[in-house]
Amino acid sequence: MELGLKNKVALVAASSRGLGKAVAWALAREGTKLVICARNKKALEQTADEILMETGVTVFPLAMDLMDAERIDWLIRETMELFGKVDILVTNSGGPAPGDFEALEDQDWAKSLELTLMSAVRLIRAVIPGMKAQKWGRIINIASASVKQPIPELFLSNAIRPAVNGLTKSLSQELAPYQITVNAVCPGFFATDRVKELVRSKAKSQNKAPESVERDMIAQIPLGRMGHPDEFGELVTFLASEKANYITGTSVQIDGGFVKGLV
Repeated sequence: MELGLKNKVALVAASSRGLGKAVAWALAREGTKLVICARNKKALEQTADEILMETGVTVFPLAMDLMDAERIDWLIRETMELFGKVDILVTNSGGPAPGDFEALEDQDWAKSLELTLMSAVRLIRAVIPGMKAQKWGRIINIASASVKQPIPELFLSNAIRPAVNGLTKSLSQELAPYQITVNAVCPGFFATDRVKELVRSKAKSQNKAPESVERDMIAQIPLGRMGHPDEFGELVTFLASEKANYITGTSVQIDGGFVKGLV
């Protein structure tokens, strides 16, 4: 299927590993030019080199911390100098730390708000003028299945990520006249370093073996397995494409059936 993404420009946040990296790869395979960012410069540059060698697309790695508002401004300036536009923005960040309510301090809440919500707000704010001017754009916010079904011991994610979905829905209404679509993608459990970290944390808190915790996790997924990051990347790429022109304001879960609710 021709997705109409060749020579589009995408900015993918937190893309040195995990689901963000999978999104960058999927877009590159469609011929999309990329700016990727993350804190780990070495891992980021390695990802860029891998994508360039296999796909031949232009990839610029820019190391930065998404909690630094000034660096976000720098990221957008650099992207505009490199390509002159941003067609596709994928907001993403490392997930909030696990923990129950009573274990969380004010600084945990403040850090998670900056990382999960405000990084998305600042990135979106910076790209909107250009998207409005060209009357086309795709904004895709990576959220979590926790916005639809709270996940035990992920209190910060359960409480803060729904704000990203509220932002998504509100922006979709405001930006629709400019042919800018805004959607959220809500992953369940995928075979990523983030999930491995959650498994280790839960195993420690429950005094269980990590293998036992992972089996319990998979038992909650009707399809009987964790997702592969490539499957996630392909969904985001479709939402970024010309084929998704009439999809906006949605929060699409990709979770193997983990969420049991009707909406």
